[in-house]
Amino acid sequence: MPTASQNALFGMGNPLLDICAVVDKDFLDKYGLKPNDQILAEEKHKEMFEEIVKKFKVEYHAGGASQNSVKVAQWMIQEPHKVGTFFGCIGKDKFGKILKEKAEEANVDARYYEQSEEPTGTCAACITGDNRSLIANLAAANCYKKEKHLDLEENWKLVEKARVYYIAGFFLTVSLESILKVAKQASENNKIFCLNLSAPFICEFFKEALMKVMPYVDILFGNETEATVFAREQGFETEDIEEIAKKAQSLSKVNKKRQRIVVFTQGKGGTVMTKGDKVETFPVLEIDQSEIVDTNGAGDAFVGGFLSQLVQDKTFEQCIRAGHYAANVIIRQAGCTFPEKPDFQ
Repeated sequence: MPTASQNALFGMGNPLLDICAVVDKDFLDKYGLKPNDQILAEEKHKEMFEEIVKKFKVEYHAGGASQNSVKVAQWMIQEPHKVGTFFGCIGKDKFGKILKEKAEEANVDARYYEQSEEPTGTCAACITGDNRSLIANLAAANCYKKEKHLDLEENWKLVEKARVYYIAGFFLTVSLESILKVAKQASENNKIFCLNLSAPFICEFFKEALMKVMPYVDILFGNETEATVFAREQGFETEDIEEIAKKAQSLSKVNKKRQRIVVFTQGKGGTVMTKGDKVETFPVLEIDQSEIVDTNGAGDAFVGGFLSQLVQDKTFEQCIRAGHYAANVIIRQAGCTFPEKPDFQ
């Protein structure tokens, strides 16, 4: 049985401290937020971060999409520690210290680029019912520099050591050149490079950057909303998720040794995956509405579960099963947190 080796999974993205709270519709309306969305904070959201802490009961969790997925993958694997490596930029401050502690608790090999110009990034997760509206204030996360971190010999060695790479589309807004350097490394060495569409605004406003990376993508993740916006922006002229998956699969690709796999989740609907020339839909695990605590992190958890098996050379069906399992666990918890051990077979 192949087990995962240290630093076999490499993730890069925006490390953010999640500030989670159950809020009301008035709060969403006040700041012009949709119940289920993810956006970057603008000037008008600045006060929101202070208000949410004053007005509601908040919980802090180490977050950021890529980091969450790496953490969940590590949790699913358990041993050895530090199968997951994570790169991203934080500030030299209290929140940065919390992120470092949380990464250590999660047994992730986080190698942050630390700088003092900008504070550690935060993400307000505004929960209403089983929706979550995410507003990310990137701050330090936006300051990641390829030449100051990724290019350093000791860091690049960790990139070379990995077999599976995962980057959330959110990082396209920060450092396209870092993503391309990692993607090319994966492609040239026939390793697996995974990318997530992450948010409708990425498919829409960062599509040029997205399409520069796409030829290197071996596994593309996304949810049904992102898939629909991606299809519209690419002129696919269909809203059928399976059709979109097929069309995304057939976009041009550099490494011809691997056929692209496209995986689209649909919340409580089944997960769609392209396999060879067919598209299959896998049902998610049943869960009683009353057991759902917080859907924040469900998508990241799905990817984490998937990656945990991928890095151990399991079948794609097993990867999906693990993704569904991890997401099912996470939505019963507040934030992207999990019990001590998984009971996934």
